[in-house]
Amino acid sequence: MSRARESSRAPGAPEAPKVIGGKLPRIDGPLKVSGRAVYTSDVSLDGMLYAVPVPSTIASGRIVSIDAAAARKLAGVRAVYYRGNLRPFFRSAPPQGFSGLIDEKRPPFEDDVVRYYGQYVAVAVAQTMEQAKAAADAVRVRYAADAHNVEPHLATEKPFRTESERGNADAAFQSAPVKIDQTYVTPTEVHNPIELHATVAAWEGDRVTLYETSQAIMNHREVLYQMLGVPKENVRVVSHFLGSGFGGKLWPWTHSILAAGVAREVGAPVKLVVSRQSMFQTVGHRPRTQQRFRIGAGHDGKLLSLHHEYLNQTSILDDYGEDCGEATPFMYSVPNVRVISALAHRNIGTPTAMRGPGAVPGLFAMESAMDELAIALNIDPIELRRRNEPQQDESSKLPFSSRHLVECMQVGAEKFGWARRDARVGAMKRDGLTIGWGMAACSWGAMRSDAQASVEIARDGTVTVTTATQDVGTGTYTVLALVAAEATGISLDKIDVRLGDTSLPPGPISGGSWVTASVIPAVSNAARVAVRSLLTMSTTGPNAPFAGAKFEDLQFANGRVSRKRDPSTGVPIGEVLARANARAAVGDGQSSTTLGGEESKKYSLHSYGAQFAEVSWQPETARLRVSRFVSVIDAGRMLNPKPARNQIEGAVVMGIGMALFEEARYDKRYGAPINSNLADYIVSTNADAPPIDVTFLDHPDPVLNEFGARGVGEIGLAGTAAAITAAVYHATGVRVRELPVRIEDLLRG
Repeated sequence: MSRARESSRAPGAPEAPKVIGGKLPRIDGPLKVSGRAVYTSDVSLDGMLYAVPVPSTIASGRIVSIDAAAARKLAGVRAVYYRGNLRPFFRSAPPQGFSGLIDEKRPPFEDDVVRYYGQYVAVAVAQTMEQAKAAADAVRVRYAADAHNVEPHLATEKPFRTESERGNADAAFQSAPVKIDQTYVTPTEVHNPIELHATVAAWEGDRVTLYETSQAIMNHREVLYQMLGVPKENVRVVSHFLGSGFGGKLWPWTHSILAAGVAREVGAPVKLVVSRQSMFQTVGHRPRTQQRFRIGAGHDGKLLSLHHEYLNQTSILDDYGEDCGEATPFMYSVPNVRVISALAHRNIGTPTAMRGPGAVPGLFAMESAMDELAIALNIDPIELRRRNEPQQDESSKLPFSSRHLVECMQVGAEKFGWARRDARVGAMKRDGLTIGWGMAACSWGAMRSDAQASVEIARDGTVTVTTATQDVGTGTYTVLALVAAEATGISLDKIDVRLGDTSLPPGPISGGSWVTASVIPAVSNAARVAVRSLLTMSTTGPNAPFAGAKFEDLQFANGRVSRKRDPSTGVPIGEVLARANARAAVGDGQSSTTLGGEESKKYSLHSYGAQFAEVSWQPETARLRVSRFVSVIDAGRMLNPKPARNQIEGAVVMGIGMALFEEARYDKRYGAPINSNLADYIVSTNADAPPIDVTFLDHPDPVLNEFGARGVGEIGLAGTAAAITAAVYHATGVRVRELPVRIEDLLRG
């Protein structure tokens, strides 16, 4: 479909210099590489104390007693808190949309029941971090332990829930000439950003400021004011820089409310930094999934039936659904579909969103099953997917706003050299190694949420952009500066973007790959209003430089207001504002969840892509490597391709970890994560990263926003593991259906 793109320039503003679509480095880069960027754990306040929680050493049972006498006698210790001597916290109300979200809903110390290993049961506060740690270690807790369950094989005691259904998937599967019926497993994965979760809480009377490692400061405020029992306006949340989060820092965790609570009690600022070990226990993870895929197809490769049945782990406390079936109903053309799900409760911490929640593990299963079907039919994997390309979203009966999956596969095949692929297992050799090639398709939802922004054009010609979203390391500061530059025509070096503070106009969460799509319309609208305000001041008032002129006869260019027919009449911004006795020209803008109200509800909005992986296998030394990767992405218009490419490259490296390394394992005896450190929980490093070729098709999607831009944070991870395991099969003949790939499986194969 084709649709004219709405202009993002302000009335009276000329064509801006080429900034959007260029390759601009991140404007916050110098602060980060020089060490001047202040992260949460860098915050230091006068009189600040340190808090260290006491984690439980059982996975199920009750607290019988807590003895903190020895801890309180240690040097520098101010207090030890636990249930009974700390003001209780409230539960937050059920969320409304994306406001008020929290995964572990039980406040800390609400009762004496222990439901997972590492649950906080007390917290020590002292003058130094070391003193607080020593005090926490000195607290003695007696438990009455119960039997716990951290069993990895998943089963449910409740009926499956139907998520999506059309036709009769079971009957169509039974009568299909060709069938695939396999189960695929993804393990528990832990986010593990280098920056640990942290909170610094400081009270002034009945008002509290929280310096937070947060991907959603507005939501954080919404939850914390309720749990603390104070008015919303009394809570301020600040997060200027984030050392990544991958979804783990989207919603508040128990350490944040603890820090705020103990700071209120001791009457001093308190810093609480979560330990690396506790990062595996108390701040969420991607849950283990177990997915059965049944595909029925004709001999021509046309799909007849898709039946997707999945379970995911969740905690005893909370029902967290991973939504593995998110892409199943619309990814391919198939008349009979059924997606059902259930939960398996375990004595583990509550799971949470991890980069590409739902679609990433779901597409590992679907695309692995599609690869197995291609082999069973002796059809090229790309051709199989092309034959099943839908003309519309068959689950909603809506047209796609923009879908270029076939083009992604074609471009990727050409760049990868897919035509040279020998489909026989183990047939491709190079330098004494066996080479395997695999591919997978991918998808991710294109979404946006409500946002507000303010733009000020000051007397000195500078522009300030403010909105209470946050930059989690993905380049939000930079992209908003680009939008302001295009809308006003003012150069980037004169634009200051201020984020990460709930005192600013409300902004969206940095999750779901939607912050850019949500905020750029608000900033663009605010810039247009600011320019309009400047032009209005140029024509009205006794000292206006163009008094009596028509608004539409003026333009704003190069920091000057002038008549369109005679640019030599230009008057600098400063003079216009001085004559009007105004400090600045100000514009407020907002954008709603959907562009044009009901209009965007008439379309199915998603991004798409194709992933191509090459692996090398040397059985003599049991060495498997991902040696090359090509990713082609259809994610709308690229506002700044350089950080967008960084996002896809990082996602691919993360996908290599998902495919080959990552798995959090629980000790069945104690219920504890046994590899809760970065020595034993293996993540991809630079040594594991192959050459990665990233291509963006750059087809604008005007339905989502006026710039035609969609997010790219998640989609680079979707499909990556499936492409790698397909390549592993091609090289070794071993079909890996449970991640991560284990060398012993390949040797046995």
